Amino acid sequence: MVSEHIIKSYDDELRRLDNAITEMGGLAESQLDHAIDAVTRRDTAFAQQVIEGDLRVDELEAEIEELVVRLLALRQPMARDLRQIIAGLKIGSDLERIGDYAANVAKRSLVLTQLPPVRPAYSVPRMGRLAQTMIKDILDAYVERDAEKALTVWSRDEELDEMYTSCFRELLTYMIEDARNITTCTHLLFMAKNVERIGDHTTNIAETIYFLVHGTRLKETRRKGDRTSVAPGVGTG
Repeated sequence: MVSEHIIKSYDDELRRLDNAITEMGGLAESQLDHAIDAVTRRDTAFAQQVIEGDLRVDELEAEIEELVVRLLALRQPMARDLRQIIAGLKIGSDLERIGDYAANVAKRSLVLTQLPPVRPAYSVPRMGRLAQTMIKDILDAYVERDAEKALTVWSRDEELDEMYTSCFRELLTYMIEDARNITTCTHLLFMAKNVERIGDHTTNIAETIYFLVHGTRLKETRRKGDRTSVAPGVGTG
């Protein structure tokens, strides 16, 4: 970013904000990657690494909040600077939630290692890989200030929702067919929901990037592919 301020320290602080968000986003992406590995490999070491790593995500959010408060109090930002600072605060909050959901997946994977595997377990990693790609792409969009790339990620959440709906129905079927699958499938359902929520927070970031670049809120309503609230056999209307 080309410096536009007379006071160099102001530009340095804005760069620190950008760098903190980028670091936090990269860590959140890594957390999800390791959480999915923990599921597919039934690896308790990977799971524990994610759970412990969540503390660093929280620390980065606190650093971002502190920097935002300092910028607002001392610099009295306006226009694009103000949007960048507010966007940083909002994105930091969404990334913190993504980290929490990744940690939740890891925690449940620890339980799954003690239970017999079931075939639908592959559905959650498939969702996780898509969500991980969305996180990577949205971070690129933030660094590049690319609203169009952000909107591409925003629209892909419908695909993740549809995968969640499919996973939900498949797991329910397994539970109905054999009661011994209920405990394992219940944990997988919660994990799938966590990944679906990661997608929602990624789209929140996309909307924030759109606002950062254009100065206006995105007016288009995002289509949802989650049909789990509709009972099996009932039409969507």
